[in-house]
Amino acid sequence: MEKSSTNMFDFIVVGTGPAGAVMAKTLSDDKQTSVLALEAGENNDRDKPIKDSRFAPELEEQFFAQYFWQGEGVPQPGVDNRTFEWTTGRLSGGGSSINGEQYVRPTPSVLRDWQMLLGPLWSPEKAIQTFKQLENFRGKTNSPEFHGFDGRLNIRQSPLNPPNMTKKLVSAMEQATGFHKILDYNDPKTPIGPFTRWQLFQKNNGQRESSSTAFLSSDIMIPKGIGVNGRKLRVVFKSTALRILFDGKTAIGIEFLSEGKKVRAFARKKVIISAGINSAQLLMLSGIGPADDLHQVGIPVVFNNPNVGEFLTNHTLNTATFTVNRKDIPELQNDPFALYTGGAFLPNPLNSKNDRRRGVQLIGIFSEGSLNIAILFLQPRSRGRIEIQNNDPLKIVLADEGFLDNRYDMEVVKAIYKTYITDIADKLSKIDPNYQLVSPTLETIEDDEELENYIRENFDHNHHQQSSLRMAPFNRGGVVDRFGNVHGVDNLIVADASIIPFTVDGNTSAAAYLIGYTIAKHLTQ
Repeated sequence: MEKSSTNMFDFIVVGTGPAGAVMAKTLSDDKQTSVLALEAGENNDRDKPIKDSRFAPELEEQFFAQYFWQGEGVPQPGVDNRTFEWTTGRLSGGGSSINGEQYVRPTPSVLRDWQMLLGPLWSPEKAIQTFKQLENFRGKTNSPEFHGFDGRLNIRQSPLNPPNMTKKLVSAMEQATGFHKILDYNDPKTPIGPFTRWQLFQKNNGQRESSSTAFLSSDIMIPKGIGVNGRKLRVVFKSTALRILFDGKTAIGIEFLSEGKKVRAFARKKVIISAGINSAQLLMLSGIGPADDLHQVGIPVVFNNPNVGEFLTNHTLNTATFTVNRKDIPELQNDPFALYTGGAFLPNPLNSKNDRRRGVQLIGIFSEGSLNIAILFLQPRSRGRIEIQNNDPLKIVLADEGFLDNRYDMEVVKAIYKTYITDIADKLSKIDPNYQLVSPTLETIEDDEELENYIRENFDHNHHQQSSLRMAPFNRGGVVDRFGNVHGVDNLIVADASIIPFTVDGNTSAAAYLIGYTIAKHLTQ
């Protein structure tokens, strides 16, 4: 297809997840700027499983497969050669439409590492200002100066009145760890400690707040996809990006599949890739990546960058299960949208005396009659890799997430059970004898070999994939620079969690919003 007024835009954005949606909206705030946003899935914002937050814990079940990219990773030697889904949301809002809704900002300690590598654009101070512009915070905090109250992104702190199960768990966490209960874990002054209230991507009525509902909502879009009030924003659904189009080493557009036909759209200024876990594959399909790998599958090389797909990182995920006091269960329904029964951010137990950074995330979850604590290690040293296997853009690329490949990660997870979980179990049973640790048993925790077997067998998968297209200088493992520009080519940007330079200490959605909005504002200056 030739370039024409109907397929030419100032910017093309691939993906409507947190980074892509906020970029599309922010760039088109200038009514003279035209933006095309491509979404492989449909707009499912009104579907009950998407809109109703109560479905969040079960969205990943097979019944909801229509909302996901369907892919599977390679067997993981570190966890008994088990395989895990390699997937994220394939619908408007991307991962933000199907995730667990937890709003966790990267802490200043992590952002200072970003700043040292990338400069002041990524400083903690800049990040706080960005989050304040994005947020519509509805909750309690001792530091309102760190929150925004007029942004488009609704953040609900819940539950307003924590139930007894939550209070008992959080009290046990306080006693077991020595850290006092905190009110607001996104307050830079109090990033560590147990808490009764999670901050969730939700509207006041408990409905999910995705990047789609926040930044591609009805006041931004009209049914045909052209924005009101002269906004030149077009969002096209059921359109799967196939490859980036180049003129030499300059990105000029996107070829995508729409209703069974290949279509081309062209960008005057920038092509922006915000496809999440699919961003690395799209770059490689387009000729940017390790030259040897590209040659083997018949893809012409535009720029040889061996860093593409490397440094893939994901937080570890394990659980501990407790019996409960049945009398505490009915009270949980006082706020059915609360989703979680307390939680905590704690230091790495192997480095707790010298490091006040978040190393561990504990999430209380009541499910199937039991209280479960999800255990995330937030500072893993294991690294995975995304490798291109063929030149078919409709086949999901295999991913090796490298779980527990680095022995250190296993040692930390063991220490979490031996210190935090053992002590929490002890304190919780003294608060209420009905709460007893049943999996793993204390005997398993005390036996190193049994505990390691349990961790491997119990290991689970989350959607905190990051860093496969690191934002860093080329000679330091980078794929993009500090503004998201792809090294070695012109007019091509990546903006999503895949460019996170150093692992975030919490869920990745907030970091993706930070990345998208920061890069978009830089482009509009």
